Parts: sequence; C-alpha cells; structure tokens
Amino acid sequence: MTRSIGIRRQQPRRVFKDRREAGQVLAGLLQAYRGRPDVIVLGLARGGIPVAYEVASSLGAPLDAFIVRKLGAPGHEEFAVGALASGGHIVVNDDVLRGLRVTPQQLREVAEREGRELVRREAEYREGRPPVQVTGKTVILVDDGLATGSSMLAAVQALRESEPAEIVIAVPAAPESTCREFAGLVDDVVCASMPTPFLAVGESFWDFSQVTDDEVRELLSRPTIGRPVPLAGQSAADLVAHAAINAPAGVPPREVLDDLIGDARVVLIGESSHGTHEFYEARAEITKWLIEEKGFNAVAAEADWPDAYRVNRYVQGLGNDATAEEALRGFERFPAWMWRNTVVRDFVGWLRWHNSRCAADGRRQTGFYGLDLYSLHRSMQEVIAYLDTIDPKAAARARTRYACFDHSTGDDGQAYGYAAAFGAGESCEREAVEQLVEMQRDASVYLADDGELAEDELFYAQQNAATVRNAEAYYRGMFSGRVTSWNMRDKHMAETLDALVTHLDKHPGPQPARIVVWAHNSHVGDARATEVSADGQLTIGQLAREQYGEQSRLIGFSTFSGTVTAASDWGGIAERKVVRPALVGSIEELLHETGKPAFLVPMHDGSPAAKALEVVRLGRAIGVIYRPETERQSHYFHVRPSDQFDAMIHIDETRALEPLEPTSGWIAGETPETYPTGL
Repeated sequence: MTRSIGIRRQQPRRVFKDRREAGQVLAGLLQAYRGRPDVIVLGLARGGIPVAYEVASSLGAPLDAFIVRKLGAPGHEEFAVGALASGGHIVVNDDVLRGLRVTPQQLREVAEREGRELVRREAEYREGRPPVQVTGKTVILVDDGLATGSSMLAAVQALRESEPAEIVIAVPAAPESTCREFAGLVDDVVCASMPTPFLAVGESFWDFSQVTDDEVRELLSRPTIGRPVPLAGQSAADLVAHAAINAPAGVPPREVLDDLIGDARVVLIGESSHGTHEFYEARAEITKWLIEEKGFNAVAAEADWPDAYRVNRYVQGLGNDATAEEALRGFERFPAWMWRNTVVRDFVGWLRWHNSRCAADGRRQTGFYGLDLYSLHRSMQEVIAYLDTIDPKAAARARTRYACFDHSTGDDGQAYGYAAAFGAGESCEREAVEQLVEMQRDASVYLADDGELAEDELFYAQQNAATVRNAEAYYRGMFSGRVTSWNMRDKHMAETLDALVTHLDKHPGPQPARIVVWAHNSHVGDARATEVSADGQLTIGQLAREQYGEQSRLIGFSTFSGTVTAASDWGGIAERKVVRPALVGSIEELLHETGKPAFLVPMHDGSPAAKALEVVRLGRAIGVIYRPETERQSHYFHVRPSDQFDAMIHIDETRALEPLEPTSGWIAGETPETYPTGL
C-alpha cells in the first residue's frame, strides 16, 4: 500500500454555505477518482451523508452509510471517550478514560447502548438494502469535518477488517494536525480547509443544522451513478467568462443596464474601495444614464447630510457657490477625498448643467443628498440656522437644548460618546429627541409660506434634527461594540433613504421618486450573504431589499490589482498606495481568472455561472484605510456573491482616485513592491 506524501487541500481557511456546497468542493478535489469502477463512497452518518452524496454523484460512484457512534463519558455524554463503528469496532482514548476514572463496566454499558442505536440506524437507513461490499475496493470515507478524529479513526479501523484496496479520507474542514495524523494511517487525505486556529467544525459552515434521519434515508435512496455533472470539465472561471458581458471602463451596454434595472425605484451602486478612480467614474456614467434615460431624480451618497445638501443647492441653481469645486468645499471631515475629487467634481458640474436644461423645459430636476450621520455639530448648526430665519423663539430653544453637547465635549462627537457612555459626562439624548419632536410637531406652521422650496428647506432641517438624534445615539453606541454602531449607522442611512423617497414623492412629476445610492460595497451588499450576518450586522442593501423588494437593485464593484487612494491610519493624509493582487480563494481572483479586463456578471439569471457564484468566497473591502501588511485580517471577509448583489462589475486593474488637493506624497505615490519577497 502506497502512502500519500502530503495532504491535498484547497486553502487554509474557507467557509461553506452548507454541507452540499462542501461536498461539491470536495468532489472537485477528488476528480482523479472519477469514473473508476473500483471506487465506493461511504458517508459517516448522519452529518457526512449530504457531503458524501455530492462526492459520489460527481465521481459516479456507489454511496452507502458508514455509521459511527460517539461513546460519551458517563454523566458527561457530550465529552467523547471513544467511538463505536459499524461491525462493532471500538476505539477508546485510554488517557481520557483514566482521567475521568471511567470503569470497564461503565464503558461496556455505554458501548452496548450505542451499539443498539447503531444497529437501529443501519436498518433504518438502508431500508432492507445490504451494505455495499468494500473488499478490494478503493473506499472514500467522507464526513462533514474532523475535530479530534476519534469517529473517523474508529471508521478506518473497522473498515480495515473488510480489507479494502485503498482508504481515502475526505473532509471539508479539519485541524492540520489531525489531517497529518491520518495521512500516516491511510492512502490519501483530502482536507478542503484547515483553519488556524481550529475552533469547531461548525465554524466552517454558515448552515450547520442537524441532519435528520429522513434526510439520510432520502439521500441514500437516490442514484449516484450516471448523474450528469454540469460543471464537469469547466472551471468556475470558465463559466463566469462565458456569462460575462463586456463593460468597457466598467460601463455595461445600455440594453444590459435597461434589463438589469427594469422598474426599480432604488438602485444601490457600490465600490470595493473608497479611493478607486474607475469605480467612481463608472458609477457616475451609469448614474447619468439612470437620470437621463430612466428618470432617476436623486443621488443619495454615503456622505454627511449638510455637506451634501450644499451640493444639492448648487446643482439646482441655488446657494452662493459659483463652481462645483466650491460646492464641494463643505466636505472637510476626514476623508475629504471621498467627495472632494476630480470625478465627483465633474459629475456635480454635469448635474448642474443637466438640471439647468430641465428647468428650462419645466422638467423635474435631480438632487444630490447625503445619507450619513457623522455631522453631529454641523447638523445642530443647520437646525438653528433654519429656525433663526423662520422662528427665532424656537431657535433659542434649540440653542439651549443643543448647548448640552457643548458642555460635554465641545465639537468632538466621539469624545461626547465616550463621556456619555462611561458616565464621565451627561447624556444629551433627551435634548436631541425633544428638538426633533418639536420640529415635526411645528412643521405645518413652518410651511405657512407654502411652496416647494419652503418644503425642501423644512425637510432639510428636519433631517438635520434626525441626524443629531441618531448621531448622538451612534456616538454613545460606538463604545458598546462594533456591530451596534455599524447597525445604527446603516439603519440611519436606510431611514434617510426612505424619508427621501417619501419627500420626493410629494413633488409633482410623471413618475414616483427614483433614487440611486452611492456607497461602499460593504454597505450596498446584502449582509445576509456575508459572514457578518452571524453577528447580527445589517446593511443598507439588506434593508433596501426588505423595504423595496423587486424595486431595488444592488450592484457591486471589484478589482484585482492596481493603486488606491487611502490613508494608513484614521485621520491620516491621503496616500497613493499599491493594491496587492487579490488573495487565492477570493471573488476577485475568480473574476481575474476570466482573463477579461472589464465586465459585468449577472447573479440571478439561472446560468451555470450564477451557480458557481453561489460558492462562499473571500471578498475584499478597502475603506478609507488600507493596510497591505495585514491584508487578510484587515480587508477580507467571507461572502456569497450571488446573494450579496444582483450584479457585479469587475475592472481588473484600477488606479487611485485623484483628490482635488493632492499632497506631494500622493503625487509621488507608493514605491511598488514585489510582495511577498520585497526584492
């Protein structure tokens, strides 16, 4: 018998959607056994059966159950002291038995009880069918994962008594040490993933629900020989390449966009970094088409409400700014380059020109709005400024309420949140809520001077008051945990989007409000299709799908390599950094392997490519900070692309977004490095 030299694996860590996907991945690693008449697949019941079924179906091999029962310590049944396998073979851990002082009589009683259950399951699962004969065969033993490996060891030792020609172990996830131990015991070991540190088998699955007896019976009754294998002979990259639609510079053909958008009222367009020129430019071009051809009448950006509203006044021919660059000067908070850059400047200039034509023709104009909530103090100032012009007494009350924040921390929202959260300063929650309630209550009075402009200015002021309330809660919540503050922020953005839809629907026009949202992929994508959903994290993309259903569309962007504008630390200067090639096992790597420079891939067209995109992969997210030295930990998380977006646009090589005020360091750029050697 020839021992395998090493362990075959796909990648050190990956997360599977469920056992079925894990089986499909394993099948891909076991294709050398496909079509061999001597191969038999045995799944360890129950959890290994759904995995084994996918393997057997792909290889065209017979499938049967191999039953192993854990021997739990008396009084501590969840703690295994050994295992019992089909044929009555027992494996025990002598050290554990001695440590727990388990007597031979106690072990015998546990083994007899589990033996009865083993016999019952064998009879129930096979429903009268005899066991598959393994003598002289190559047997692939499949489970849904290994931890200590006691169950698999019992299976191997029991199986040896039937004298198979070869024994192969195949599992989706296991510690590397366990895989290496088995590599010395059997002929081949295939571990699709070996996480470090290894916590539990279930940590490698999004869905690790218990397999029922009915599921086992049903899978064992299905044929596995002669089934068509749709993906055989074609890699996932080949399938995606076949479905890809060329999108020069990231802009798909108009007929493709028209089919994708349909009658959607809310279209969210992402970016996988806050500093990539092509993402901003392609998004701007798509948005122009949405405005001109599909009647979209608002752009809502991941930007602060008062800063964006200054731009809104400019694009609608109002305010005091003479140029687009002046209108963008309200964006002073880090990272200013997100909005003070050449692409946004040019888009804002175009939007003013477009609106001037609409005004001349009596058509509805398109506004520019912010969704974010960082503008605690700016929004307070805007509330007071509005009330000063319409109700000085109400303005005085607002000053008194908002003075609470000045007493606490001056002009620093984060310092306010820290002091309020830990009792070092007073909470201003009541004052923020009271001010919002008063503005909502007196809205009819403020609209006595009726007109669309007056209604817009009231809406602007009310949203500033809502921002103060939500920002106050956000800054307090940011010290309660990352998920808490993230959810507060995305809920605020979703609420602002809903309020904007409602407000714009009041304006006269031939159709309801239609809004395009600009934000990062990590906000635009549906959180339920990412690993963060396990922590309860939400996104505006998820909330939009829940609110608008089929009238929403989520579009993501990705790139493989290039340069990006980002800082090294929060509040740092904008640098032009080299983006390292995407990691193995990422969606970016898969899209790169198509060999196409720029394309769109639809997610829900039912094609084989869409099936390939159901596989859980790594996804890269570069925000305003980029730390290449900790790339995996800082910038990747697991995603299921087919459910995260309705479509993705991939631009294989991209360049850094150009700030309106580039520093000498940005102009010089980062010296390219030959990662990982640095030579």
